[in-house]
Amino acid sequence: MDRTKWTERKFNFDFPEGWIYNILERLRGTPARINDMTHSLVDAQTTFKPEGKWSIKEHIGHLADLEELHEGRIADFLLRKEILRAADMSNAKTNQANHNSKSIQQLLNNFSAKRKQFVTHLEKLDNETQYFKSMHPRLKVMMRPVDMAYFTAEHDDHHLATMREIAISF
Repeated sequence: MDRTKWTERKFNFDFPEGWIYNILERLRGTPARINDMTHSLVDAQTTFKPEGKWSIKEHIGHLADLEELHEGRIADFLLRKEILRAADMSNAKTNQANHNSKSIQQLLNNFSAKRKQFVTHLEKLDNETQYFKSMHPRLKVMMRPVDMAYFTAEHDDHHLATMREIAISF
């Protein structure tokens, strides 16, 4: 079965704001899941680029690179912006970062620190902000912070599944 491409995913954001606490647990757990998946891999496995696509290290680096976008979207909610800032769909930051030159531990430490900050900022949002909706620029749907958190967790899982495929196929 072919995997659905990330950019072809559709989302329904119809769960209560109070689910943010459940979703925060998923977001907190991503670094541990990456560590569990990669701790026994050799460097050749983590830098392997199947069909010229990203390696496991590049996927980890990409997740860390996107934390700036997530933090920016929290700022957008706080500023009551009508439209959330857009992601760079060319992924220039990741493509130029040379993540394969770094160790898994460096990449994981960087991602873990950034993710902890993101989760902390989501936890501190007041109720009024938790209910505020902004338009997601690519999906063309209204999002609340809980929706953005869910979208981020789903994006994490998309990359984790890809990393596992790479590890298994090496």
